[in-house]
Amino acid sequence: MRNARPICRPSRAVAEIEILIEAEGWEKLPEAEAIARRAGLAAIGAGNGSPPALVAVLLTDDAAMQRLNAHFRGSNKPTNVLSFPAPAMPSGAGDAESLFLGDLALGYETCAAEAMAEGKSLGDHLSHLVVHGVLHLMGHDHETEAEADEMEDRERAILASLGISDPYAGAEGGATG
Repeated sequence: MRNARPICRPSRAVAEIEILIEAEGWEKLPEAEAIARRAGLAAIGAGNGSPPALVAVLLTDDAAMQRLNAHFRGSNKPTNVLSFPAPAMPSGAGDAESLFLGDLALGYETCAAEAMAEGKSLGDHLSHLVVHGVLHLMGHDHETEAEADEMEDRERAILASLGISDPYAGAEGGATG
């Protein structure tokens, strides 16, 4: 049976990160797609025992971020990362094989300026912001000091697993917005 195909199906990944690069600025970081995917997968994997998940990441520019921030948060200025959690699915609805967590959007100019101001590589800062955003999609927040401490501890652990140093070392303000 020369042309027979195997009957078994490949196993599904634990998570999937879809990346769309919309802004030319991200070309200055040729590995941006790989960095964002790796960070997103690490954050989802840190959920231990989570069902397979999907996250969409948009790497865009500050003009687009300003429009999104104004429309969804009422703040008419660009920002580094925005998280858009998927609405909860009614019990029994949706694809049982995967869970769509939501979307992230990151603005190049703000991310690059923050990385430079903080003396970090853009790749490390992108990793941090993707991890931060994915944790928001998974229900974590930093509205209270206790929540911020817990979220930052998770971020540090995930980033350490990627070989990235503590993004809050020496920082006064704490959590990213």
